[in-house]
Formats: sequence, structure tokens, C-alpha cells
Amino acid sequence: MITKKITSDYNPDFESGEVILIDKHLRASSFSIVYKVRKAVNVKKVGHAGTLDPMATGLLIICTGKKTKEISELQNLDKTYTGIISIGKTTPSFDLETDFNTEENISNINEGIIFKVQKNFIGNLLQTPPMYSALKKNGKALYCFARKGQVVERKAREINISSFEIYKIELPDIYFKIRCSSGTYIRVIADDFGSALGCGAYLKSLRREMIGEFNVSDAMDVREFVEYATEFSIAV
Repeated sequence: MITKKITSDYNPDFESGEVILIDKHLRASSFSIVYKVRKAVNVKKVGHAGTLDPMATGLLIICTGKKTKEISELQNLDKTYTGIISIGKTTPSFDLETDFNTEENISNINEGIIFKVQKNFIGNLLQTPPMYSALKKNGKALYCFARKGQVVERKAREINISSFEIYKIELPDIYFKIRCSSGTYIRVIADDFGSALGCGAYLKSLRREMIGEFNVSDAMDVREFVEYATEFSIAV
């Protein structure tokens, strides 16, 4: 496994397969990270084990070569996120990718109400995927419909929130940490949370801290990895 703690005498074999922990930066797409890694290692088979939205940062697991066979197993691991839900405003994408489209007064919202609502977001829940997502409908990504102002039918699916901690409230911002099952959209949690409060909300920031037991604290910035891979290719 390639992390920022890797020793200088480690000899990676990208063709046979490596698991690479990357700390994705803001506004980068998961696809762009995969592209940079593929170019750096010069191997055809490269993929990631779970998309991160452009407006999110944090852990992205990249697999190369024969390790790509493990992607589905890694994708099914629980995820841990930290972030900020901001109440009183909404956006069509449920985060800052799109402009605000509603605004409500939040003077009646207090910590007691927030913690009462929070209890309803733990356990098994049904969640409808957002229109601004890469999920496909009739072979076309949902965000393609959304950008044209179209809404198509999506099936709700069961997710699990094993823990939901609110560790700071500075209204309109609510700081949280969530551990959830694979396939959970935290943007939808933010939007649903705002609906439950009756004032709307959007996801102001999001960071993926863990995938299973893999931790972002062990991850490399993609620029660091490219430098590492380049130095390795020169050395060999």
C-alpha cells in the first residue's frame, strides 16, 4: 500500500497492483485524480473505490493493475465524514456546486430542536439519490438532466447511519461527524435535515476521513504521489 508514510526502500509494482491512498483536494473530480495517477504510473488498469464530489475533500482509494479486482470490496466499506450543514438556505445540488435558490428565517431554530431532529437520522433510513449525481438513468448521468432543469424518477434505497455526532453549533452552521454505509449521500442528509427543521439546509463542506479502517491521515496529496511515482520510474 502506498501512503505518505511509505519507506524509501519500498518498490511498488503498479502493474501487479497497488492500493494508493490519496487526499483529494477541493474542486478536483475523482476522475481527474484517477487520470493523474494513471499517467504517473503508466498502467492501463487504474480505478477508484468510491467517488468523492468535487466540493468534497478527503480520502480517495486508488487501485492499479490486478488490485482493481478489489475495488468492489473496498467500495462496500463504511465511510466516515466530517463537515458542515448550514441551515436556512438551499441549493439545487444540496451543496455549493450550484447557487442558492431558497432562503428561510432561522430565528426559531435552537440547539434543542437541532438535537431532537438529529435522533431521526440514526439507523436504517430510506434515501433518494440526488439529481446532481453520477448515477445513470437510461444510460445518462442524472446531473445531465438536472443541468437542464429536468427531474426524473429515482428509487429510494436503504442506507445506514451508524453514528451521527454534532460536535459544534454556530448557527447557521452545524458541525458534524457521520459514519455511514456505502452509497450514502451526505448532501441528501443535509437537505433532509433542513426539511425536518422546516428551514432548509445545504452541505457547506465535507471531508471523507475514513473508508473502513483506511484513514485520510495516511493519504498523500496527488502531487506528492506524482512526484513519488516519477522518482521511482527514474530510479528503475
